[in-house]
Amino acid sequence: MWSRRDEIDYSLDRRATLMAIQRGAASAMDACDADPYLRRGAQYHGDLTNRECPVCARGPVRELRYVFGDQLGQYSGRIKTLPELEEMENEYGEFRVYTVEICLDCGWNHLIYSFLLGDGKERKAPRRQHTLEDDDFDATYIKKHERLVNQTQSKPTTLSSDGKRPVGRTKAWYTPRGRR
Repeated sequence: MWSRRDEIDYSLDRRATLMAIQRGAASAMDACDADPYLRRGAQYHGDLTNRECPVCARGPVRELRYVFGDQLGQYSGRIKTLPELEEMENEYGEFRVYTVEICLDCGWNHLIYSFLLGDGKERKAPRRQHTLEDDDFDATYIKKHERLVNQTQSKPTTLSSDGKRPVGRTKAWYTPRGRR
């Protein structure tokens, strides 16, 4: 990748976390707390490495690369492979890549390094394109709204004897004057 710059290595932080686990200052449960979405992403999109897990040593860790940047628009925060990153560095001006290692056996995860990619030219974010996620959101929103409308239309509102408030809808802190 010809435009790789501004690299940050997190190996000292990783080493400090592992030393805290060995000393007993931190538990392995605190360090092995991979989010289910992170584990699923590593399982299906992660690259296998030749490094063993530093906590459980049962198997190799996997690497995931996430991209973030203003110029990416709705594509910011997605997992990308190395060939996709090489293609993206010519299309976008600047974006940051975060590489995370994950163990599928014990849940160990840690940020390894991050770096900037891109050709350095300022560009506007791409126009928002309609995705299948938008359809799912619209459908669930419409169904929920229709359900609420049907519930309010099916129940007739009865007013109390004084005609000021609906029956059965009193505040928890409210008690009528005669019942104190």
